[in-house]
Amino acid sequence: MALCLGQVFIKDKTFRPKKRFEPGTQRFELYKKAQASLKSGLDLRKVVQLPEGESLNDWIAVHVVDFFNRINLIYGTVSEYCTERTCPIMSGGLRYEYRWQDGDDYKKPTKLPALKYMNLLMDWIESLINNEDIFPTRVGVPFPKNFQQVCKKILSRLFRVFVHVYIHHFDSVCNMGAEAHINTCYKHYYYFISEFNLIDHSELEPLREMTEKICN
Repeated sequence: MALCLGQVFIKDKTFRPKKRFEPGTQRFELYKKAQASLKSGLDLRKVVQLPEGESLNDWIAVHVVDFFNRINLIYGTVSEYCTERTCPIMSGGLRYEYRWQDGDDYKKPTKLPALKYMNLLMDWIESLINNEDIFPTRVGVPFPKNFQQVCKKILSRLFRVFVHVYIHHFDSVCNMGAEAHINTCYKHYYYFISEFNLIDHSELEPLREMTEKICN
């Protein structure tokens, strides 16, 4: 899938610089193993399963960073069509509206244009995955006790990017010939969060019908 994504999407439109794993580390080796499985054509339901003998937190960390990179690339490609005029509110159709709150600059849930919301979201995720106290990269440094809770929050907010892209920008996706690639990325994401119960299924409601069609 990585090669196909690279061919379909325009590299310089990536919304954020790609987060990379340090060669020679266990996380890098896990990442390579996950990528090899993806490219092998195996059933995605099996690809997401924890390899025998591996740490669950390491496996989750690798996937959170990989999903950040992939979803970042997807949104970066459609971002030129996502303006304050076309998307004045971060939403998923008429039924779902997402407000931004980070406890710092936005202490209360705040309505924002989708593009502004996405910028804040990617900044927020990037700051977390670059934080050694949350995503440690040094050998022997343990993950914090709240690591999985942090990852659940990241994955929940990344789901909102899928919601917005599918509902508001899918015509652009199809015009680029990228429908199959985004569907594969979404299926990979969905099977992963389902395998490890990382998102409450009520949060997946905006894409429930589509998910039932392409994932079940």
